[in-house]
Amino acid sequence: MLTLAIIGFLGGLITGISPCILPVLPVIFFSGGAQSARGDKTNLSKRAQRKADRNGAAAADAAGVAAAGAAGSTAGTTSAAVGGGTATAVATATDAAGSTGSAASSSSTAAAEPQLASRWRPYLVILGLVVSFSLFTLVGSLILALLGLPQDVLRYAGIIVLLLIGAGLIFPAFEHILEKPFSWIPQRNVGTEGSGFLLGVGLGAVYVPCAGPVLAAITVAGSTGRIGPETIVLTVTFALGAAIPLLIFALAGRRVAERVRTFRKHQRGIRMTGGILMVALAIGLVFNLPAALQRLLPDYTAGIQEQFNSSEQVSKALDLGGLVNNENKDLSKCTNGSPTLQSCGTAPSLTGITEWFNTPGNEVIDLKSLKGKVVLIDFWAYSCINCQRSLPHITAWYNTYKKDGLEVIGVHSPEYAFEKEPANVKAGAEGFGIKYPVAIDNSLSTWTNYRNRYWPAHYLIDASGTVRQVQFGEGGYATTEQLIRQLLDDAKPGTNLPAATEIADDTPTAGTTTPETYLGTTKVVNYSGAEKYSAATKDFTLPKSQAKDSFALDGAWDLQTQYVTPTDDTAKIRLEYTGNEVRMVLAGTGTVNYTVNGKAQKPIEVSGTPNSYELLKTKSSGSGTIEVTLPKGLQAYSFTFG
Repeated sequence: MLTLAIIGFLGGLITGISPCILPVLPVIFFSGGAQSARGDKTNLSKRAQRKADRNGAAAADAAGVAAAGAAGSTAGTTSAAVGGGTATAVATATDAAGSTGSAASSSSTAAAEPQLASRWRPYLVILGLVVSFSLFTLVGSLILALLGLPQDVLRYAGIIVLLLIGAGLIFPAFEHILEKPFSWIPQRNVGTEGSGFLLGVGLGAVYVPCAGPVLAAITVAGSTGRIGPETIVLTVTFALGAAIPLLIFALAGRRVAERVRTFRKHQRGIRMTGGILMVALAIGLVFNLPAALQRLLPDYTAGIQEQFNSSEQVSKALDLGGLVNNENKDLSKCTNGSPTLQSCGTAPSLTGITEWFNTPGNEVIDLKSLKGKVVLIDFWAYSCINCQRSLPHITAWYNTYKKDGLEVIGVHSPEYAFEKEPANVKAGAEGFGIKYPVAIDNSLSTWTNYRNRYWPAHYLIDASGTVRQVQFGEGGYATTEQLIRQLLDDAKPGTNLPAATEIADDTPTAGTTTPETYLGTTKVVNYSGAEKYSAATKDFTLPKSQAKDSFALDGAWDLQTQYVTPTDDTAKIRLEYTGNEVRMVLAGTGTVNYTVNGKAQKPIEVSGTPNSYELLKTKSSGSGTIEVTLPKGLQAYSFTFG
């Protein structure tokens, strides 16, 4: 727990000083810090006193009229009474007059005294940011995942909050309109001059995506709904780490405002400046200008981020940490790709499986019923090219060692929504020659119970039900097969095992292959176009120059959370790739034309549900340009590489 807290805090601290936070600093400086500075008290007191004197005189006149009216009315109604009664009436009228005068004086004083921002404002702005980050990232991601909504919902909600608060700072009349819905709250303090907590909430929503691998681990936990104490600690400490540099900047803003006379004498100007900066930030976020600014600036934290992210302790904590329970706590004892057998606790159960196939009667398999057998759990997704390259090894092991006591269970854990369709999974399994049992884990329950983070991932379990080795990602096939043979021999000493399989290891060498490239708005990576990549953008133009290992769009497109689809028949995708194999996941019906390095290739006929189509395959790895023209109505999900 302490290690996760330290990792979360350091990850947040690095984020808090990185270029991604720069666009928010002017708002923090003026609205979070300078606006809470103490103004010029002498001038303020003189102005307040002059206004109070004028209003006090008017209030005294009003009080005299009220007293006379009250006395006359009382005398009229008690003229037949004895003197004592009349005296009481007059006294009552006098009290009423005094009360009226007091109320008027109080009202005028309140009107004369300008409302000052709370001295706690910097701290509460940052507190709001921490709270919104924590809640939106955990609970927000879960709710959006359940509703099928894109992550942009929270971002745009934050932008709206910034616009409203900014407008209230610029136009006091608009601030009063914002306060009206809260008028029923006693002694309310919800205006733009208040604590600033709401401002922090808006900023936190806007900057939730601004982070690195720690946030990725947090988001996985939130989207799967398995939020344990470790995940909460990681989230809160990350938020605190990111907030500390911002708090320092806000306090610096207040200090400058109090020391510089110009700031002290122009509190109204500070208020308006903060509002203008806030509105400018909101508008800039709509057009993705902060991202453009960040691209222009050198990432001065790149070195420390690389050192932090590549740390073995950090990788271990984030890869296997944050979702610990009694079933999986000992998985931490396994090291990725160990060449020797380890003891990593009893294998966690297979939970939340929605459907089984390739079992007798498609019945459920309980791991406890497999005692005496060696079991390999393979987490995969049928459109994942990394999984596709590993499947020949797994099917070969199953076919070779099944009669000797090996059982393989493929836990299908979807990356895309279309991969949740059982019919698609079954078709994919049939295409890859999978005969072993497959469990459909659409809710990622078993994925989470195994604290997994990778496609593919293999967990090797001995005959007693203990996890003995884990392998994340591709590769290590010879080692895994050697350990399978060792466990089979341990389970049945003297077994005459068949010869080892001889399947070539096609795992790409690091740095020689373009990373998997998603096209949907919620998972987009490697985008190199000038336009903002969102559902609101409809027209794109290819850039004059394009970065290596990236893609860009041209023409009219409709961008969805999982895929993109052209809205005319001339829309293009240009891809700069590295590798010896390029595939594209497509769905719908139509003909796809494309070129490789300017040379036209044989058109691809696409029909039906999402599937992976080959664009290029060569004997050796190389780099080049592919331009794909898609007809209206087709859906493009991703590029995968080999």
